[in-house]
Amino acid sequence: MTAADAAPIRILIVDDHPILREGVRAIIEPQPDLEVAGEATCGVTAIEQFRALLPDVVLMDLRMPEMGGVEAMQAIRAIRPDARILVLTTYSGDAMAMAALRAGAAGFLLKSSLRRELLGAIRSVHRGQRHLHPDVAQDIALHAIQEPLTAREIEVLQLIAGGHPNKQIAWKLGLAEETVKSNIKSIFGKLQVRDRTHAVTTAAKRGMIEL
Repeated sequence: MTAADAAPIRILIVDDHPILREGVRAIIEPQPDLEVAGEATCGVTAIEQFRALLPDVVLMDLRMPEMGGVEAMQAIRAIRPDARILVLTTYSGDAMAMAALRAGAAGFLLKSSLRRELLGAIRSVHRGQRHLHPDVAQDIALHAIQEPLTAREIEVLQLIAGGHPNKQIAWKLGLAEETVKSNIKSIFGKLQVRDRTHAVTTAAKRGMIEL
């Protein structure tokens, strides 16, 4: 059987922005070996569409309403453990990339590089290979040996990003103020920063918190 005779790779596009979905579709549709099987606008509909369509490759945004990409990937992989998912995002933080990879993503592609890399990435992932954008791979390698923040430290840091002082953070999380201070000290050490502002900007850049 030749490549021309083979069934096309069926793709599910998951993104809450219609212009992005249209752009991805426009890149894919002229390719004889690729086919858009369906679209979804959030994680909830992505799971429904995956179950109904069983596509060969899922293109998954990470930040969407109702349910984000990481949670959707976990649910999809529960339906089919060998599901092939390629993450599409504007976000290149290593923490977000690692969360996506742990959830079962086979690749991580920046939206800014879609025209150059999308088709090759889809084909690679369909063949069972991984595809990591070089910037993402470099970020992951750079921070791989650093100790990760705990779930509690991320909660504290998210509240710091919201402008809450230590006393208010302690009240919101049901902690002693000294415990909050200890968490902040640990955060500074792990992120290698000296103040709250730098901690927030560093964590946001790496995808640990949302601003």
